[in-house]
Order: sequence, then structure tokens, then C-alpha cells
Amino acid sequence: MSNARATHLTRRGLLAAGGALGLGAALAACGDDDAKSGGSEATTSASAKSGPWAFKDDRGTTVKLDEIPANIVAFTGVGAALFDYGIQVKGVFGPTKTADGKADVQAGDMDVSKVTILGNVWDEFNVEKYATLAPDVLISTMFDDAGTLWYVPEASKDKIAKLAPSVGVSVYDRQLTAPLERMWELAESLGADMTAAAVTDAKKRFETAATRLRAAAKAKPDIKVMAGSASAELFYVSGTDLSIDLEYFKALGVNFVEPPESAKAEGGGWYESLSWENVDKYAADVIMMDDRSSTIQPADITEATWKKLPAVKAGQVIARSPEPILSYDKCVPLLENLAEALEKAKKVS
Repeated sequence: MSNARATHLTRRGLLAAGGALGLGAALAACGDDDAKSGGSEATTSASAKSGPWAFKDDRGTTVKLDEIPANIVAFTGVGAALFDYGIQVKGVFGPTKTADGKADVQAGDMDVSKVTILGNVWDEFNVEKYATLAPDVLISTMFDDAGTLWYVPEASKDKIAKLAPSVGVSVYDRQLTAPLERMWELAESLGADMTAAAVTDAKKRFETAATRLRAAAKAKPDIKVMAGSASAELFYVSGTDLSIDLEYFKALGVNFVEPPESAKAEGGGWYESLSWENVDKYAADVIMMDDRSSTIQPADITEATWKKLPAVKAGQVIARSPEPILSYDKCVPLLENLAEALEKAKKVS
């Protein structure tokens, strides 16, 4: 991370960096209620519900409107999850398009040409353009326990809040299943058809994938997995605490590298930062690498120390989505890919 950028990072920015393990790399380079099911591609359509709408979010705030929101603006990943349930948002903020104009990995199956992009990078949000959308509600995730809406800039949050009420879905210090259930409830409240075959099938596939991952972890208890993220200057190693995906995988029995709390202090408790010279600090048989476009991908890492890692030499490196799209359809591959990696993994550390 450049010194100038590091100097201006707030506590929120620090949490951002680790909360999704490696947004720090990006910066350097530039629930509680139960639910029933989940979804797939946008083959469902919102049912024709009408009348008053209310939703209690993970801040404990209840948003009430006279009608179900029609003009929805959301963090890109939230918009992608709602799209899988048949809900089309009007505007998005957050990583939506890559430099070559293609859909960012966090945009999922959304047609990014059909949404208004209010901001594509950290700290970017066009408030004037947001106002022209006449938003009914703004929806984002939260990576802390203070109710901070992800990718809503600190400098303009008050202006943004005056234009429409907001809903926050927590992805902080809980297992993946909790925010998945909350997103299900939110989509259902917005009129999504949660009885559609694509939706119920995705939920079943998720449950099957979880069973497979649990079995794979049980069969290979000695296989050590490390969650990493790469920037030009640093390599980040995440602990399982706080991250929804890693907490869930650990609960299923996956054996993770766990940096000590003291080592994660600089990363807000999320991760440890290592120089590339020390990238071999932890022994690992499988490495999960941050798949977001803001980070350096494994194929593009040129550091000799990286190439010498046993897991890298053995070809036991897979992708990780630190900010999962919260639909069951999009989370199935996360479980299946890790299960397959464990099933095939050889002890190399």
C-alpha cells in the first residue's frame, strides 16, 4: 500500500481491506432470522405484489414504504444476488466493470449495460446521478458491527442518506449461511418468486455441496488450506475469524492456516500482511486466492518466492471469492471448488 494511501485509511478502510481480505491489495494497487431457500440465474420473475413494504435490516432498522421498492440502488454484489432471484436493480455502486469494459466478477450474471453505475471503485459514488434515479431504497452489505454501508463513501454518506432509506445486510463475523438467508428474505419481500424451480434447485445444490465439502474435509484432515490475496508490495493471509466464507468452511471441518491475533492487528483482525520475501511463513497444501479484479491473480504473480511454494509447484491453487454474491446459485461453486481441491490434494507442506 502506498504511504499516501495508507495514511488516509480510516478504521473503516482498514476493515474494508481485510474484511474482504485483499481490498487492501486493491487500494495498494491504485442476519439473524431464518429463511428457507435460494436461487439461480434470473429465470424467475418478481411476482406482482403491491401495497406497503417493510424490512428490518441487520442494523435493527426497519424501513417502511407505501409500496414495494421499484427503483432499487445497491452495492454491485447485492444487485447480482437480487438478479439471481429475479429482481432487477436500477443502479449499482462498487466493482461493476473491468478496465476492458467487461462485467466484473462481483457483477455476477447482471447485464451491466442495463444498470446505472454510480461508482466503480472505492470511494466513488456520483450523488447527483443517484438523485436522478429517484431511488426508493439503497441496499448494501456491512463489514463491521457499526452499521457502515459497504462502498458508501464516508465523505458523502450523509447526502446519500437524505435521498432514500437504506438497508444493510451484515457479512461480518458470521457464517455464510446467515447472510444467504437474509438475502433470501430481502428478495422475497421485494416480490421474488422463491418457489421457482431454479431457486429451489439452487438451494438443494448448495446443501449437497456443503455435504460434499464436509466429507472431503473429514477425509483429508491433514491438508492445510491458506487463504491469500496478492498486491504488488504485499501478500495477505486471512484468518478464519470475521469472514463469512472462511468461518463457514471452517465449521464444515476445513483445516485453515490461522495467523495469530497479534499478527492480524494491523489488518483490523482480518489478515496478516507479509512481504513477498516472507510469503513462505506458513506451510500450506492448498492456497485459495482472492479472485477479485482489484487483486493480482495467481497466473500474474512473478515473485520467485511465490513460485517456490509447495502448493504452487503442485498446482494446488484455487480461487476464493472473499465477497460472495449472496445467492445460493453463486455460492454453490465456492463449496464445490474447495471440496474438489481437498479431494484431489496431496500433502506437500
